[in-house]
Amino acid sequence: MASPPSVESAPAPSTSSAAVTIKTESEADAVSTRILSICAEFPQGVSDKTLQGALPDVDSRTRATSVNALLSAGKIDLLTCASREGQPQLLYRCRRARAETAAIRGDAEEKVVYRIGEEAGNKGTWIRDIRVKSNLGQSQLTKVLKSLRQKKLVKEVKCVNSTRKIVYMLHDLEPDRSVTGGAWYSDHQDFESEFVEILNQQCFRFLYQKLERARESPDGPLTVRNISTASSKEVLKYISELGISKVQLRVEDIEAILDTLVFDGKVERSVAGEARFYRAVEPLLPTPTTGLMRSPCGGCPVMRDCSDGLGAVNPTKCVYIREWLAS
Repeated sequence: MASPPSVESAPAPSTSSAAVTIKTESEADAVSTRILSICAEFPQGVSDKTLQGALPDVDSRTRATSVNALLSAGKIDLLTCASREGQPQLLYRCRRARAETAAIRGDAEEKVVYRIGEEAGNKGTWIRDIRVKSNLGQSQLTKVLKSLRQKKLVKEVKCVNSTRKIVYMLHDLEPDRSVTGGAWYSDHQDFESEFVEILNQQCFRFLYQKLERARESPDGPLTVRNISTASSKEVLKYISELGISKVQLRVEDIEAILDTLVFDGKVERSVAGEARFYRAVEPLLPTPTTGLMRSPCGGCPVMRDCSDGLGAVNPTKCVYIREWLAS
């Protein structure tokens, strides 16, 4: 007798898909919260590389999804700035909850101009660009900007590239270095040549003192070289402790000064990863040029035609030689 055919029971509805979805959404929310917390620690913005290092347990896809969600929700802003190598770099920054918005809630024109200034960030925007984007007349825009300045919502900043060019940005923003010129320019946009020269001298003094102390070491030349080497952060700490700067200097500022010493042949530079190291060096000659180049012959355009004979060009009749020997 044949056995009756077996009846397969219908599979119970699986809840794994829903569970995975809930878990994924919960994970994305948790990552978004962590990203917001990290951005809060870096008011000037945080790079994706920094986020990756701070979130080693989060894969790139989840991190990108959370960042896009925060951008869409308007909780963070995406900025572009130049890195140390001069290449464009993307930064994520928390969007600040501004109490100033309530002050311009009733004025649509001021709100439009304020929003344009907010989008410009710390690089500011020119009045001509504001006029084009806001579609306001010149007199009307001037009135709106005056009102925003009086309410301390926006401010004028002189651009270092042109003394006549004024950019507008939100009042609480620190202007970008490309606008103000950084630590080397005063509030009146004048280049502080004396300040730069003092920094140049003090940086070289610090490195040369390390070189002199290193020479007293009884160890080998490699140890002496290592002792006489200092990172740019060490030099910055020394300059900060001197108290000769009225502005807060950054590592990039000190490296710019140290690079001028490298170009002058007083300091040599080495790089290990992203860190830069400097050490003072003794010049091979007491002066940066040889004796020939210090003499008139070194820059003479007819030096090849000069000879000891009776030609028109010879050392015995050279006026420049006589003046140089008499000096």
